[in-house]
Amino acid sequence: MKFVLSAAVFLSAALGAAEVAPKRVLVVTATKGFRHSSIATAENVIATLGTTSGDYTVVDFVRGGANGQDDAEVAQKLSLANLATIDAVIFANTTGELAIPDKDGFIKWVENGHAFIGMHSSSDTFHGYPPYYEMLGGLFLTHGSQVTVNMGNQDPTHPANAHLGDNWTMYDEIYEFKEFHRKRVHGLLTLDKHPQTHVPGDFPVAWAKDLKGGGRMFYTSLGHREDVWTSEAYQKHILGGIRWGLGLAAGSGKVTDTANVLSATEKKEGFRLLFDGLSMKGWKYRREEGMKSWSVQNGMLCNVLKVGKDGNFTEHGTDILTEEIFRDFVVRYEFQVAPKSNSGFYLRGRHEIQVFDDFASGKPTAGGNGAIYDLKPVSLFASRKAGQWQTAEATLVGNKISLILNGMKVHDQVVSAKGTGGQLDDLVDQPGPILLQGDHGAVAFRNIRIKSLK
Repeated sequence: MKFVLSAAVFLSAALGAAEVAPKRVLVVTATKGFRHSSIATAENVIATLGTTSGDYTVVDFVRGGANGQDDAEVAQKLSLANLATIDAVIFANTTGELAIPDKDGFIKWVENGHAFIGMHSSSDTFHGYPPYYEMLGGLFLTHGSQVTVNMGNQDPTHPANAHLGDNWTMYDEIYEFKEFHRKRVHGLLTLDKHPQTHVPGDFPVAWAKDLKGGGRMFYTSLGHREDVWTSEAYQKHILGGIRWGLGLAAGSGKVTDTANVLSATEKKEGFRLLFDGLSMKGWKYRREEGMKSWSVQNGMLCNVLKVGKDGNFTEHGTDILTEEIFRDFVVRYEFQVAPKSNSGFYLRGRHEIQVFDDFASGKPTAGGNGAIYDLKPVSLFASRKAGQWQTAEATLVGNKISLILNGMKVHDQVVSAKGTGGQLDDLVDQPGPILLQGDHGAVAFRNIRIKSLK
């Protein structure tokens, strides 16, 4: 018996084959500046991940030779004609001004439905071409010595991060960036403190972006050394990013919302935010002529000061306070204090709850963390290490203060009949603002919310 296959059957078979065909990827490791010793390892890992996963095939490498000795290769392989059959380009530890013949056309090619994947020093590439680092999302500024960092996972559902849990500890060369705008990227990995000084702030490590025209961009600044590239966690991280960029794995590339939010319970209880996580709306400086040391970074209200070689602060910031005033209330807040730092959270602008790096002391002191300054130390030692987030809930009714620090009640209706030092004035029984001390050291606050008591 003779079988005749219809055109529809042939079309269906062809479509099926197309759906399972691996994506075509071009890997670029060309350098016109510093050339990492890990490049050969990076090439091997990227190609092997494609083969073992079956998701993509590395169809070629664009090596360019050390210090751009073969610009002709870069120009030919990154021409728009050669990119016509490519689905994604991976820049693995590239540096400098590469010899792409039509840079504007290349950016448009990425934006219009293709993927750009960048690892480590791909952000140290094209310093003189803004459309590139605007597409990437940031530009390398500097780095310190290699260090172990504990990175926060901003999106545990993203394929690049799904295996990591809430935090990922890694020893690597950690970049600092310029031309980075948190409001333009989907955050993946971040540090909430400087990798060396531990001064609070926003230090991004990895992110993704949906591009206009349907393209996708994934970047991770990790990948300096060979042992990073050969680690299982890093390989899963970059494979997830590649798969997402190629449209093979679901995940968000939309801008991350860094707003502070109230829980449903807190809303019901009558709490409201004093800091929205996005701006300094509702706050003002105690002295307009003072140093403008405060800024909003990735949902944090940060007082950033320079640190000397001895770890001590070399400059003084300025206190800030709420424009609104309060009398009796419950206020909840989270804070992170830098090493050797000293700050304070003032109730009504007159009663200071001390914010202090005293974990090493291991015991309550009159000026220690959580103390009502110059009045009473905490009843139980509850401090966490510098750089860790701490929680506090302070209640002020009349002249009596209660405080829960890191889940432990450390003050119970302590009478504070006068200002505790550094106060706005001595009208302690009158309504006053919340004041955050900024003149003694670096500190960050977030999730500041208040409930007025009648």
